[in-house]
Amino acid sequence: MNAMTQETKQTLLYIAIAFAFSVAVRLIWYYQFSGYEPFMFNSQFMINTNDGYYFAEGARDILSGVNQENDLSPITMAASRLTALFAFILPFSFETVIFFMPVVLSSLVVIPIILIARSLGDLEMGLVAALLASIAHSYYNRTMIGYFDTDMLNIVLPMFLLWSIILAIRTNEDKYLLVMAFDILLYRWWYPQSYSLEFAFFGLILFYTLIWERKNLYNYKLLAIMMFAMVGLDEYLRFLIVMVVFALYKQKKFEKYVYALLGIAVVLFFASGGFKPIWYLLKIYVFKDAVMAGDLGLKLHFYAVMQTVREAGHIPFETFASRISGHVVTFLVSVAGFVYLTYKHKVMLFGLPLIGLGFLAYAGGLRFTIYAVPVLAFGAAFLITQTAQFMPTPRLKFLAPLLLTILALVPNIIHIQNYKVPTVFQADEVKVLEKLKAEAKREDYVVAWWDYGYPIRYYSDVKTLVDGGKHDGDVNFPVSFMLTNPPEVAAKMARLDVEYTEMRYKRTKEDKNLTLLSNIEEMTKAYGFSDTNDFLYSLQTETTLPEKTRDVYFYLPVRMSDIYPTVEMFSNIDLMSGEMKKRSFFYTTKSFKQDGNKINLDQGIVFDLQSTTVMIGTQKASVKRFVQTAYDKNMKLTKNIQMANPEGEMSVVYMSNYGTFLVLDEKTYNSLYIQLAVLEEYDKMLFEEVVLAPQAKVYKLKI
Repeated sequence: MNAMTQETKQTLLYIAIAFAFSVAVRLIWYYQFSGYEPFMFNSQFMINTNDGYYFAEGARDILSGVNQENDLSPITMAASRLTALFAFILPFSFETVIFFMPVVLSSLVVIPIILIARSLGDLEMGLVAALLASIAHSYYNRTMIGYFDTDMLNIVLPMFLLWSIILAIRTNEDKYLLVMAFDILLYRWWYPQSYSLEFAFFGLILFYTLIWERKNLYNYKLLAIMMFAMVGLDEYLRFLIVMVVFALYKQKKFEKYVYALLGIAVVLFFASGGFKPIWYLLKIYVFKDAVMAGDLGLKLHFYAVMQTVREAGHIPFETFASRISGHVVTFLVSVAGFVYLTYKHKVMLFGLPLIGLGFLAYAGGLRFTIYAVPVLAFGAAFLITQTAQFMPTPRLKFLAPLLLTILALVPNIIHIQNYKVPTVFQADEVKVLEKLKAEAKREDYVVAWWDYGYPIRYYSDVKTLVDGGKHDGDVNFPVSFMLTNPPEVAAKMARLDVEYTEMRYKRTKEDKNLTLLSNIEEMTKAYGFSDTNDFLYSLQTETTLPEKTRDVYFYLPVRMSDIYPTVEMFSNIDLMSGEMKKRSFFYTTKSFKQDGNKINLDQGIVFDLQSTTVMIGTQKASVKRFVQTAYDKNMKLTKNIQMANPEGEMSVVYMSNYGTFLVLDEKTYNSLYIQLAVLEEYDKMLFEEVVLAPQAKVYKLKI
């Protein structure tokens, strides 16, 4: 009893040390930017991830008890509910809660890591692994202070699941059947996309059983209750099924039905569509296509968003290794150590699904590396603690692992000190959204690129057409079309897309089984066209628009100039054939140097003031106009437009207050974004200014 008590005390001490370390390191960002006003709003730090505003919106609406129909507020999502609970019971402001939640929740990962090590009889390995895993590059990046997202528990929960599986296999105790099932239920509640990892765990347990313990009835009980917890049914129904199955397990006479229960569970899993979400995730992250075609109607082709998401792209090995372990050397040591650890304790094979998902980063993007972090940390920790056995003196047995642990931690701490991520918006940008909130009604729509969708909804309490979760090619196309086409055409598309979106909500509410085409295809057919290209061309002529049911606003931030080419890609496609059209020319730079009559704009682009031409690599293009913009002391925009060559191919715009040059072809120059956001040129019959700030412009649609 004394030995057990001592081990428990040591376990709690190690958990406390690792947890405090994880929290302390995450506070580095806080002290680096303490008092930095641009990152603060209403005297509170803002969060630094776009998706966080989605869950913040849901929590806000839960607390207020108010949300409008079809506003897409996630009031039923676990992250929103848990946040609302914390905000309700804790004596802190809402902004403080969402800012610090990632620090506390993500640091809980040290608990299952140390508990797993305890089950293997090596608590020191657990402490080292917990220290390494809690601050490794990718885990820190996605759980740092202010990174308010589901990632703050997305590794904690599967690590608890891994712990419960290891304990179940090692002990064959019934209580761990229930613990494991509850882990799955909780993980699915928190993160509905957990299907793939749960299924991988199931497959590995089945493999383990068939190879080493195929006569162990307990393992089949584990597999059956696990599958029942995974089926694609309502969470309360799954909980009830799990409890019934566990009650049956407690009665010896039902043991002969264990195999039948497993068969029923597998059939129910596939019958309830359990594999569909797994296949969907594989398609969008692994088997990525640039163009996705619709299945119905005209079979329109849309540009796939995953082609533009950095976290879904291929990464170099050095980046891959550093994100998992902090350094390539540490990564290689971790892999070797994990192999040795599984040789000593084969139950650690159950960590392979997490490693496998982490290694998908090579094919599917850097976001997955986070999953491999805690399991591979065991590998490095095991080798580090094993070095003590080869040390000749007690002092060296302590100092050698300590020094190696510090060496493994240093690259991660250096990364954290240099990882000065800004907040999503700065204070002046939020002031624009606050003004928009005072102007717009909750049923109104704001047109903006999907990157800004969640923050707009949070700060302005309005609706958006696209956001961080609603950004498939078919919904991105109309918004891209609006932002990159002339204002007259864009205005019509804005009214059409908003009204068709609302009609879509109404029709699906009336018939939940109704399969609708994309808004663009619905418009094409409604206006009597069989070719969407013809419909889009018709918007340049007189067009009868749907009846206006709400106001529409355009939010045009200056920062969107950095992603304008990406925005354009989604509408720069022939929807009928799927062929990409010739790219428009858009170039922006803050790096320039004037030498006499020539301005070197970097990247091989030179603007010759005397000949009014632009050299783009080896190609020379004539300049149609040179525009210089500036803000006066009253923050009013002034423009100086000098026409050079009426037949010119390019326009050069110098935004003096931003220290930025733009080089644009005629199509881009005439786009809504450039005309309204950069030049403040607009047809007063179509648009009305709402906010004209240097950080962002807001216009109201008048048709």
